[in-house]
Amino acid sequence: MRTIIEPFRIKSVEPIRMTTPDERRALLQAASFNLFGLASDDVMIDLLTDSGTSAMSAAQWGSVMRGDESYAGSPSFYRFEKAVKNLMPFKHIIPTHQGRAAEAILFSIVGGAGEQIPSNTHFDTTRGNIEATGATAVDLVIAEGHDPDSLHPFKGNIDLERLEALLASAGEHVPMVMMTVTNNAGGGQPVSLENLRAASELAHRYGKPFFIDGCRFAENAWFIKCREPAQGDRPVTDIVRDMFAVADGMTMSAKKDAFANIGGWLAMNDDVLAAAARNRLILTEGFPTYGGLAGRDLDAIATGLEEIVDEQYLRYRVRTNEYIGDALLALGVPIVRPVGGHAVFVDARRLLPHIPPLSYPGQSLAVALYERGGIRSCEIGTVMFGLQPDGTEKAADMDLVRLAMPRRVYTQSHADYLVEVFEELVGVRESLRGLRIVSQPPRLRHFTAKFEPLA
Repeated sequence: MRTIIEPFRIKSVEPIRMTTPDERRALLQAASFNLFGLASDDVMIDLLTDSGTSAMSAAQWGSVMRGDESYAGSPSFYRFEKAVKNLMPFKHIIPTHQGRAAEAILFSIVGGAGEQIPSNTHFDTTRGNIEATGATAVDLVIAEGHDPDSLHPFKGNIDLERLEALLASAGEHVPMVMMTVTNNAGGGQPVSLENLRAASELAHRYGKPFFIDGCRFAENAWFIKCREPAQGDRPVTDIVRDMFAVADGMTMSAKKDAFANIGGWLAMNDDVLAAAARNRLILTEGFPTYGGLAGRDLDAIATGLEEIVDEQYLRYRVRTNEYIGDALLALGVPIVRPVGGHAVFVDARRLLPHIPPLSYPGQSLAVALYERGGIRSCEIGTVMFGLQPDGTEKAADMDLVRLAMPRRVYTQSHADYLVEVFEELVGVRESLRGLRIVSQPPRLRHFTAKFEPLA
């Protein structure tokens, strides 16, 4: 059939508070035009992030009731560890309260002043945790990853020539090589299995460990199955195992592709690095068999890892975003193509060419989406990435607005409403104004910066 239905039934609902444009204008003013400052009760459709916003299944809620809250050696940990190793067979599995905690522990050990950590594209908290140690986060995505219109099937791939050039010229200052799957900052674009294997081989040739930021590993594996030659007949679970078989370790936010509302882990094979990480974990997160999580959360993650590799779900998940992307393209709204796995990324710089990058067209569009339709989204552009470690500012490569779809939360009518709001905005886009930043922190400014509209 042409219609891909949701592969689940809804048995519990929560109400949405319907707001008016006048109410939303006042709420925006009170939040200093930063959508992170809005109360979620004042948001009608929340596409700010897909992190921790999934609807858990009946089986996951049953797992919550099974959770054991023993401080050390809880059976919940061993169920969690078994579920992780079923897909990612690393020797050491270290739970953390979320992905950025795993990043902070890892980079506190391997980072430091003068170090360079390459990736396809580091996302915001990864970059922040690297830079907090004095190291430099180096982005080496392929050229197609900077072209919103390119239909390259794996725009998240790392540029192998540039990676080798960095390793050859500055290898003594490169403690590790990372890859993000899917490539969130570049439009949710996948990485091919061929590219993962080649990057791993290159890292190992220069004696460097190869780590994967695996937050959306299942979506990436689905794209490999659908787009990469010789992978179409293989089960997603086998592709996932192949992805991580070439890695020496990983960081993970279970708030994405594990259907959990909280949690994450750091995994690796190196005994010495694992010992250092566990010592750091005890200082900052908790004992190594709970890592800052309740036992019930460990059990929910374990069940979520079984559910996320369901191919009917993944087919529906990817098609949901394609449906929105196709409708926006029909309206003439420029987006990053092909549509990513977890979100549609609107090219705000091209939609609002009258707003220069340093007046934040992405933030302007995100504010307008909320004012017009009560939709909360997230700027992925100059606000998020423009502030440099030395305090200067430059335009990001692209100014995007991410419409991140929470897993198993919204229906097709919500998607149709979103498209209708864009239809209205297209008609008035020339009236939208840029913004300026009134105050900001030195790092990760997009979370708490205060804005005001330009005259």
